[in-house]
Amino acid sequence: MKLMCCGGSNDSMDLKNPKKDDEAEAKGSGLGVRHFQVFLLFCALTVAYAQRVNLSVAVVAMLDSNSANPHFPEYNWSDKIKSLLLSSFFWGYVVTQVPAGQLARKFGGKVMILSGLTICSVLNILTPLCAKLGGWQLVCALRVVEGLCQGVVFPSTHTILSQWAPPKERATLGTCAYSGNQFGTIIMLATSGMLAASSAGWPSIFYISGGVGCVWSIVYFIWGASSPSECKSISSEERKLIEMAQAGEVATVQDQAKEQPQPRTPWLSIFTSPSFLVLIVAHSTHNWGFWTLLTEIPSYMKNILGKDIKSNALLSSLPYFCMFCMSFVFSAISAQLNNRNCISTGTSRKLFNTIGTWIPMVTLIGLGYTGADQGTLAVVLLCFTVGTNGATYLGFNMNHIDLSPNFAGILMGITNCVGNIMSIIAPLVVGVIVTDEKDPDLWRIVFFIAAGFYLVGNGLFVIFGKAEVQPWNDPPAKPRRNSTPEVESQH
Repeated sequence: MKLMCCGGSNDSMDLKNPKKDDEAEAKGSGLGVRHFQVFLLFCALTVAYAQRVNLSVAVVAMLDSNSANPHFPEYNWSDKIKSLLLSSFFWGYVVTQVPAGQLARKFGGKVMILSGLTICSVLNILTPLCAKLGGWQLVCALRVVEGLCQGVVFPSTHTILSQWAPPKERATLGTCAYSGNQFGTIIMLATSGMLAASSAGWPSIFYISGGVGCVWSIVYFIWGASSPSECKSISSEERKLIEMAQAGEVATVQDQAKEQPQPRTPWLSIFTSPSFLVLIVAHSTHNWGFWTLLTEIPSYMKNILGKDIKSNALLSSLPYFCMFCMSFVFSAISAQLNNRNCISTGTSRKLFNTIGTWIPMVTLIGLGYTGADQGTLAVVLLCFTVGTNGATYLGFNMNHIDLSPNFAGILMGITNCVGNIMSIIAPLVVGVIVTDEKDPDLWRIVFFIAAGFYLVGNGLFVIFGKAEVQPWNDPPAKPRRNSTPEVESQH
């Protein structure tokens, strides 16, 4: 990792002087269309995560109407059926990750994310009717289709960000967009109890989350754009800024892209690239620790510490709220370091990924040694663990675009597919290890395993990770270059 004195020269990070002038002009111009596009992505991820977690909070009232409004249907589903329903979303979610990246590159990120979330929103509205007509079997099938639809969200978001975010703003804009994950979870967890107990009952949880998704779809259809070249409202100055800033990374030309077939995805080069392989490891090990934490900590705190955070909406949403807030804190720190040329892009990715994984590694172990009379300390450690995890948005999560702006969506699809497989396996492993949920020694084994994944994954990322555009990012055929470099437009 390479550090530089603040305010000093950094030829490896800065573009040529005309491009630096363009960037300085943009900084003085305040918010632009690119920021509005990122806000739309933030809203998209808010909707996506609200729809992802709504069943996990609504199923409590669906199985026990007396816990909310008794005037709505109650279903006699076993715990096994409940587990099938809650996991069925991910069966479809994993399947479409890799194809979604390829499709987003071919048809544009807007088409894919708009199609996926629109269908998912409609299906959410139909969930209460499906439960009434087809029972848990139809609800399970519906959740699988929802997972298939939402599998396009992350690859499409990365594809769009690769087109809209200038390299120096990439971490900040990416964090702003992906913080919608936590915001959607916070809103759903904080309001679900109130909605279930209202006169509209538990069906309102699905109606509102689906309805908001439909509203977003209309807004994004009108104002969303896959790239600056497809946006009618962007000024020529801002478009030039983005394209000139990206010209040093992307050697493709818009007009040539229209005239020639789109270059094939270099699958062999991607899967033999050490920097990408270590990115897969970083994403996968992060998911193991993160999902072990969020799926098993409530059970640990209830059985070992006697604190049932699932029954308390405030405590349930508090860790996500901490992560939401801390992601902006880390983003501001990153922006300051970047603006002052204190740190290179590669060092920044490794620094924040280390903060987001190795600090939770330590606090996870601390949770394992928290006594039954230290419930408050355990909640503080939990919030600190999840909160600092937000730094990974500035770490491995943006590294896909660093390695290949042209294929960023495909790279995200691959790593997110493997990462979510790890997310499914992690709770199963916990179930094998923790045969007695009231035995703290067994829980410590779980925490040490998760901490070990954090240690190894980030260690490899720090040693072997890179933030430079890889040679396979550019197509083999060298297109003719115009006097004004332009980035590739995705159609």
